[in-house]
Amino acid sequence: MTVLEAIRQRYSCRAYHDKAIEQEKLDSIFEAARLAPSAMNTQDWRFVVVTDKETRRLVADTTNRPEVFRKASAIIAACSSSDHVMRCGQAIGPIDVAIALEHIALQAAELGLATCWIGSFETDNVRDILDIPADVAIIELMAIGYPADSKKEPQREPIGKIFCYQKWKF
Repeated sequence: MTVLEAIRQRYSCRAYHDKAIEQEKLDSIFEAARLAPSAMNTQDWRFVVVTDKETRRLVADTTNRPEVFRKASAIIAACSSSDHVMRCGQAIGPIDVAIALEHIALQAAELGLATCWIGSFETDNVRDILDIPADVAIIELMAIGYPADSKKEPQREPIGKIFCYQKWKF
């Protein structure tokens, strides 16, 4: 599978088979995240991978779609303790974590797994459930597992509407 094929295959899965992910697949997914670029090579991300069924249920129950995410094979809490802001004014933590999570999503797609970014969750409850220290930001959650649904083709803008050359021409 090419990278573009994995990108086309990736989607936000909303139904999962309650089936464990093989450790070699998890290891491959973790390696993809480990290899993600980060600002100043800080590698400031940290991931709590929740595979235990009861803990998954507790974390899923903090989300806006608990009935969906309870069945995912794993829920990843993606965190950063960096407070560094780049010269452009953007914090590196959320950006670095997002890049690593997308590496996870693409590697998962290549392995026949599906993912869903979860931004709607109760941060303090997740922090308590997973013993994440107060000085660590929980940037995002990601469900991962064997899909029980299929990809619906998303509406995408044409390239000419989102890219221009040399100067802003929108």
